[in-house]
Amino acid sequence: MNQKTKTLQTAPFIAVARHRLAVDGEGVTTLAAFHGCPLRCKYCLNEACLRPDGVWRTLSTQQLLEQVRVDSLYFLATRGGVTFGGGEPCLRSAFIEEFCSMMDPRWRITLETSLNVDRSHIDRLLPHVDEWIVDVKDTDPAIYKAYTGRSRDRAADNLQYLLSMPGMPEKMMLRLPLIPDFNTPEQVAQSRTRLQALGALRFDEFTYIVR
Repeated sequence: MNQKTKTLQTAPFIAVARHRLAVDGEGVTTLAAFHGCPLRCKYCLNEACLRPDGVWRTLSTQQLLEQVRVDSLYFLATRGGVTFGGGEPCLRSAFIEEFCSMMDPRWRITLETSLNVDRSHIDRLLPHVDEWIVDVKDTDPAIYKAYTGRSRDRAADNLQYLLSMPGMPEKMMLRLPLIPDFNTPEQVAQSRTRLQALGALRFDEFTYIVR
């Protein structure tokens, strides 16, 4: 009897960028950026993820593995690995789960996410992600909606959910940008205080450069 060939997960990407150092997690990383995002941020850094014509390539988990494994020695020497971004990588949780089952388990997996997704995606990814880089935007619901065009409720609930887990605050880097025309340094400081009250430990504060 012939065994059926397993159908691999596929996903659209806007880029796969190699040899990134200290910008997308620990060590040398390869950034795999997915197409598609639930937010519509006014200063989106990767607008291709929203455009119908923004797809660079559609890859299967095996094809992505073949692209990134050439840097395995770099990953292992620097405690690096693969960073999934986008777009919103949590929307591709099934793809990431399958990829992680195929890769060298010594690679680190980092996720760059807004967490504005259904909780089921978060639960699916929890066993596989070593570091969560969370783009908080702002903790003020009005500022968040004005900037992203979406409610913050789901992202806030997921963030609190993760921070409540033992050991998770150490695995999370929360990005708090100063967003020109949307928030102020004082509001960024207020966001940090609120998040520290929830148990957050690590922050990345910076200013968006408006092109």
